[in-house]
Amino acid sequence: MRLNKKTAIITGSASGFGEGIAKKFTDEGANLIMVDINSKLLKKVSKKLSQDYFVADVSSAKDFNSLLKYASRKFNSVDIFVNNAGITHKPKAMETVTETEFDNVFNVNAKSVYFSGKYFVPKMKKIKKGVILNVASTAGLSPRPKLNWYNASKGWMITATKAMAIELAPYNVRVNAIAPVAGKTPLLKSFMGGNSKKKKQAFLSTIPIGRFSTPLDMGNAACFLCSDEASMITGAVLEVDGGRCI
Repeated sequence: MRLNKKTAIITGSASGFGEGIAKKFTDEGANLIMVDINSKLLKKVSKKLSQDYFVADVSSAKDFNSLLKYASRKFNSVDIFVNNAGITHKPKAMETVTETEFDNVFNVNAKSVYFSGKYFVPKMKKIKKGVILNVASTAGLSPRPKLNWYNASKGWMITATKAMAIELAPYNVRVNAIAPVAGKTPLLKSFMGGNSKKKKQAFLSTIPIGRFSTPLDMGNAACFLCSDEASMITGAVLEVDGGRCI
């Protein structure tokens, strides 16, 4: 019960890593507002975990403002905010990525982090406590060919994590990131450029520990960084990648 009675918002929590983090947080006693744009799946998963949910597009200022109002009614304050929602463009040469694809990637992967700061940091600063966790990627540390703008968005998230951490430290608000390698999530097929056995083996060959990451791996790492056990850790980027970045 490391997160007992703590309140948390987790974006992109209807599937993949976000669902794994939500499950772990639930097991550790947290009260959640699970956020996702996929209303049907979100309702199903939140019901399974007996947690609250809020349907939102994290690239929308209007939706973020509505989320803040909802969270304020539901909880007195939010202890933990997990920026997990993320998308990618398909593997292709950088010059062939359309402007719409580029905008979509940065609106979800980067702008959502900006919105979490704009709407939820003021209360954290006022009460002098809080934790923000950004789910980045090994792609932001060791970029993959043909995922150029996705790589860049995750690199942006890593720099944002450190910038937020140093600015918010005097207010006792910690900001960290986890950097997973591609795992068993709906985005895996897009990262690999297909779902063939050959592509899977080629991808796995880049991970020394020899397997894909799982939602549980992310849940365990996220739980530690968001718990009081990590009270001296801020501005860190924890590689949960089976050794890929070595």
